Amino acid sequence: MKPKAKAKNKVVQGITNFFKSAANELKSFVKIFVTGSAATKLSYIIFGFGNLVRGQIVRGLMFLAFQAAFIYYMITTGVGWIAKLDNLGDVGAHDEYDPILDVFVRVDGDNSFTILLYGGISVLLCVVCFFIWRMSFHQSYENDLLIRQEKAIPKFKDDLKDIVDAKFHRTLLTIPVIGIFVFTVFPILFMIFVAFTSYDGAHDGYSNLFTWTGWNNFMELFNTKSSNLGYAFLHILGWTLVWAFFATFTNYFLGMLLAMLINKKGIKLKKMWRGIFVMTIAIPQFISLLYMSKLFAKNGMINKILLSTGLLDTPFDFWANTTASRILVIAINIWIGVPYLMLIATGILMNIPDDLYESARIDGANPWQQYVKITLPYMLFITGPYLLTSFIGNINNFNVIYLLAGGAEPNPKLLTTGGNASDVDLLITWLFKITTGTESNYKLASVIGILIFIVVSVISVIGFNLMPSNKNEEDFQ
Repeated sequence: MKPKAKAKNKVVQGITNFFKSAANELKSFVKIFVTGSAATKLSYIIFGFGNLVRGQIVRGLMFLAFQAAFIYYMITTGVGWIAKLDNLGDVGAHDEYDPILDVFVRVDGDNSFTILLYGGISVLLCVVCFFIWRMSFHQSYENDLLIRQEKAIPKFKDDLKDIVDAKFHRTLLTIPVIGIFVFTVFPILFMIFVAFTSYDGAHDGYSNLFTWTGWNNFMELFNTKSSNLGYAFLHILGWTLVWAFFATFTNYFLGMLLAMLINKKGIKLKKMWRGIFVMTIAIPQFISLLYMSKLFAKNGMINKILLSTGLLDTPFDFWANTTASRILVIAINIWIGVPYLMLIATGILMNIPDDLYESARIDGANPWQQYVKITLPYMLFITGPYLLTSFIGNINNFNVIYLLAGGAEPNPKLLTTGGNASDVDLLITWLFKITTGTESNYKLASVIGILIFIVVSVISVIGFNLMPSNKNEEDFQ
């Protein structure tokens, strides 16, 4: 079967499974209500009622406390925030005449940003409440089944035992999962919301409210006829992927080569050679990159050396030349990145059994064949996840590009309403310029952020499925 057909079948299967799960959930909802006890039926209205009447006091009180807190929040503030989500506010901050003071005073009005934030939190709490509500009557129904089977209902002490024993993995994962939702999932959702609004420097949400704009921001980005945003995005995206590829694999293979050369039998002073390369790690990257940026500036030391030796007649602007600046950032990234890979590769190479190389030499394998058949597969198996995360990290590598070429001349072809960009800018540095410029185009930045997330997600899924550590784990046992 062709890859496209396989992908299509997976999509169809995923949609089918979703609707099947929704249908099964609806059937379960009806079945529990019809066949459940009176306590279970009341659990649909009063959270934890089925637990309270069966002696599970702590569980029941926790459900009931959540319901009470949720109802109180929704009545006092939640409903108001959700109601304002429709238009993100009516009246912003404005001046009103104060007859007592005989002056105009600033009066706070609606704040679109606050409405979007707290409205989104309120909607998210409703989703959480739905799952807590589902858990309430499901637990009550489980107690019904235990009673019918004449089995004991778990008490509080049994719950404590599960928390520290049978379900200890859930206990450990609770805080990280909550943290992921609070610090990762919700910010991503908020970014998605902003992408569908008119939030920018002119519409800050306070003095000038912003509103929903639908798909207009996405259409503006990809409309090459009315604006230059589409061209700029595709141009910068192409360079971002090229940069990520070379920045990742040059460091990877050169670091591996350096480790193999130092580990080679007969090489003396191995510790000294490793120490020399590790010294580049000891210097803060911030200082190293800024120093290299000034070194290759138009009035920097490199130009002075080239002028004094007669190799150049006039200073050469490395950062204004597209080819030179791109080669420079890749080369300097090698200088600061190879020592990390050398250390990683050194530890792995020392653990490859010598018997494998000995057997290969007896079979007549040359050094290149030994590398391709033994060293490289072993390295890829161990470092596959690192290689993938390194590639993703280089897509969002802000430090190297901004500190080295942050002052590069903007390309006139990349001049957009969202800000200027140079030929060395990545999507992440362009996004930074968009949000810190005079226009502060947050809506466009959110659209770009969503697209970066999609690109990174697709690459992560494909890369993970192609990894030797995921496909051929049994070969390295």
